[in-house]
Amino acid sequence: MRHLAILFAVLAAPANAGMSAEEFEAYVTGQTLTYAESGVTYGIEEYLPNRRVRWSFIGDECQEGYWYEASGEICFVYEHNPDTPQCWIFTQEAGRLTARFMGASDGRELYAAERSSEPLRCLGPEVGV
Repeated sequence: MRHLAILFAVLAAPANAGMSAEEFEAYVTGQTLTYAESGVTYGIEEYLPNRRVRWSFIGDECQEGYWYEASGEICFVYEHNPDTPQCWIFTQEAGRLTARFMGASDGRELYAAERSSEPLRCLGPEVGV
């Protein structure tokens, strides 16, 4: 009987169930993660206390923002585009954090290629000669 209850609980779980906000927060806070897509480095995000973040596409300026949970997704809002949250479902499989973008029809999926406790080094605006 107990096995049936466990089976029903698993079957009833949403197919896109990812990490809860609490699980995600515990995994990322104080860390800087480098994300990649199909073997190509995509960007770097530093996860600060109080669900604050600092993001940079590779070779670009940093953007400040924050994250929150909405309907099982982890959503990010950045200063350059405060009206358009970027929502993802994060999962941890085989020791690797993956992120599936919920706004793209192309099924974009990133994975954390590196994890560090070092802060994100941000380029200044229009650095050059």
